[in-house]
Amino acid sequence: MTLRKRFTLFTIFWLIFILILFNIFVYLFMTKITTRSEQQVMMNKVNLILENNKLNDKTHLADEGLLREFYNVNELIRIISPEGKTVNLQGSDTDLLALPVKFVAYRESGERFVGSTRVLFMKVPLYQDSEIIGMLEIERKLNLQDSYMKVLVAALSVTSIGAILFAIFGTYWFTSRLTAPIQQMVQTMREIDRSGKLRKIEMGDKEESAELLQLLRAFNQMIERLDRTFARQKQFVADASHELKTPLTVIVSYAGMLKRWGRDNAAIREEAIDAIAKEAERLQNLTKSMLMLAEAEQEDWLNLETFDVVQMVDELAGMLQATFQRPIRVHTSAGGLKMSGDKDKIRQLLVILLDNAIKYSKEPIDVTVSAVKQSVRVHVTDKGIGIPENEIPYLFERFYRVDGARRRTTGGVGLGLSIAKRIVELHEGQIDVFSKPGKGTTITLQFPQTLKGNGGR
Repeated sequence: MTLRKRFTLFTIFWLIFILILFNIFVYLFMTKITTRSEQQVMMNKVNLILENNKLNDKTHLADEGLLREFYNVNELIRIISPEGKTVNLQGSDTDLLALPVKFVAYRESGERFVGSTRVLFMKVPLYQDSEIIGMLEIERKLNLQDSYMKVLVAALSVTSIGAILFAIFGTYWFTSRLTAPIQQMVQTMREIDRSGKLRKIEMGDKEESAELLQLLRAFNQMIERLDRTFARQKQFVADASHELKTPLTVIVSYAGMLKRWGRDNAAIREEAIDAIAKEAERLQNLTKSMLMLAEAEQEDWLNLETFDVVQMVDELAGMLQATFQRPIRVHTSAGGLKMSGDKDKIRQLLVILLDNAIKYSKEPIDVTVSAVKQSVRVHVTDKGIGIPENEIPYLFERFYRVDGARRRTTGGVGLGLSIAKRIVELHEGQIDVFSKPGKGTTITLQFPQTLKGNGGR
């Protein structure tokens, strides 16, 4: 069942339920009001009749004119003796005249049905010197009130049916407008599925609810993000193909040369083997970096823990200093600086930055760790060749190299800084590069001490 039908049926059901309760309430309320009014009229008439002194004299109870002035067409007024006989009667309604004669020695009033008509009755004993000499009985048909109530029921029925029909058409029209953006979104999704091309939903000038506008914006943002992701993937595939093409070409060329002349020429054989080994190692490093970058795109790549940043930097600097025989100086004014994050990924990030600093400089490398408000700041500074200012915005793009000629000597594949940036993003941090050619480069990292998001597993 569609959302439109569900909403319409739900609205109609509750409207009918509310109308039924309302109509019942109105009917019962009006019935009670009109009945109470008629009872008051009867009470007043009884009081007027009892003011006549002849009712206190047994000899005058049968006078013909005693009850005549109080009679109405829809009533029966009679006086009954203690023996159960009618001594005075005013009435012409056959239904009321057919009512049985019954004497009671106490005041009685109420309501009963004669056929399908409601009848109010009131019985009052008559006294003469404290002796009961008879009973005054008034029976009053409520046929006029019942006809009014039938008109009321008809009016309530017509208005209720009209309200239901209006609600059906109104709800259907409203839900059509309400679900139009959703249907447009579904249609857009189907077109995307059929054509394979991403497209946004055009937001017209029609006024929509805030929730629908949020839904449309969220959908368009998702499409925009998917579009960027697909574009990055296409660019990644293109760049990876280009990067893989060169070492594969070298391997194939040297393999052919080795096949043709390598058997008899030791120099060519040695050169080919070295070149193939070197390019194979480069392919291995490139594949490893691409797999690591693909893994870094996952949102659950992090294993969060709380660790000492200064201790981790000291251990890493000592290890790299012993490996590359290059001085790496660690500066900090805060001991035992803690932060929340993936210790292994932060260590990998610093390895990438320090490895670049070692490759492109020959002077000592400085690492400064400090605490700024609720964040941790790390500076990695080298005195190397530096980076031109116009190249800095492209540093973190995949396979980008500042100087294509020097990549052969450094052996990089152009993915390290892309991985570094992704690690920083997953830690809700920030990375900035400050550099001048010939004077060196400083890369600044800043992380919150406690992650707000849930980037870990």
